[in-house]
Amino acid sequence: MKIIILNESKAPDPLNNVEKRCAATPSSAQRLVKKGATLLLEAGAGLHSGYSDKEYEEVGVTIIDDVNVALSTVDMLVAVNKPSDTQLALMKKGAIVVGHLDPFFQQPLIESIAEKGLTAISVEMIPRSSRAQKMDALSSQASLAGYVMVMQAANKLPSILPMMMTPSGTIKPAKVFIIGAGVAGLQAIATAKRLGANVLAYDTRAVVAEQVESLGGKFLNIDIGETGQTKDGYAKELTDEQKAKQQEAQRDAIADSDIVITTAQLFGRKPPVLIAKETLALMKPGSVVVDMAATSGGNVEGSVAGDTVEINGVTVIGNGYWSQYVAKAATDMYANNIYNLIDEFFDDETKTFGLNLEDDILAGCVIAHDGNITNDMLNNAYKGA
Repeated sequence: MKIIILNESKAPDPLNNVEKRCAATPSSAQRLVKKGATLLLEAGAGLHSGYSDKEYEEVGVTIIDDVNVALSTVDMLVAVNKPSDTQLALMKKGAIVVGHLDPFFQQPLIESIAEKGLTAISVEMIPRSSRAQKMDALSSQASLAGYVMVMQAANKLPSILPMMMTPSGTIKPAKVFIIGAGVAGLQAIATAKRLGANVLAYDTRAVVAEQVESLGGKFLNIDIGETGQTKDGYAKELTDEQKAKQQEAQRDAIADSDIVITTAQLFGRKPPVLIAKETLALMKPGSVVVDMAATSGGNVEGSVAGDTVEINGVTVIGNGYWSQYVAKAATDMYANNIYNLIDEFFDDETKTFGLNLEDDILAGCVIAHDGNITNDMLNNAYKGA
């Protein structure tokens, strides 16, 4: 089995972001080589995450300068993001493409992959089950995002997070309010608490209150009627009436906070707007808001994707690409996710990736195969159902 890993820093996205992560580390590559796979790595792919070409070569990886020459020969392309149309056009029928393919918002790309006879594995679609935890790239990257967002907010806040008692007086701990207690939110809570802040959190799923409190945070109880989560563990979308009640109840908590971090994202849909400009105006000058969802639509009115702006005296951070600020850790975690995915379905006798679409993990994350889009959720979304 021949696998190619791209240097994704060569192709900035529409917001001019340069991808710093890589889909393999020397360690994960070495394990794949030992299993009998042949690995090709585009020169410089690991540099932004702290890995030189030499380190990959030392574990048996072949470094190549021109991927276009090799793409027609590989059985699998592994990337952090989606490959280009040009790269996909060069791949042979039946080859496998693995990465963050953003399938709900990239219908032409997914349809093109299917038409070319390629097999697409979208890491976003890996089920959130116990067996699939080690492959869950969304969770690994979201956990790092939670850490990064707190550190960015702390860096912008014109005060400190912990209580400080000195002969000159006492500085009270900062108040941090985190909206959304999923993977990113829980890591943000844990990070803010470690830095000494007073942390309040809210989530539409009351079931996560215990997790918030176990990390030392307080849970804001808001009665907005029946809520819950999907079978995949994501929060269900609220009704307009529930959203209005939620925003009204959160207003006082936001106004009283030094830092607010929003982490509300809906799987396959645009994120909800949680904080209006009128609410930002209630916050103290110098306060900081971090909008995790800014690059996909935004939780905060006025946040700018890929940038930090000031609104009514409040610093609003919408930089996005959170895990790339800790690119080495993000690469280490993502590469392990990819290795675990390949290892789970690797046939040691034939040295190939077994595509058993009846397996519950592959049934979820294989979204195109043998000329068809194979995921029912996507087919329904594309048809507007």
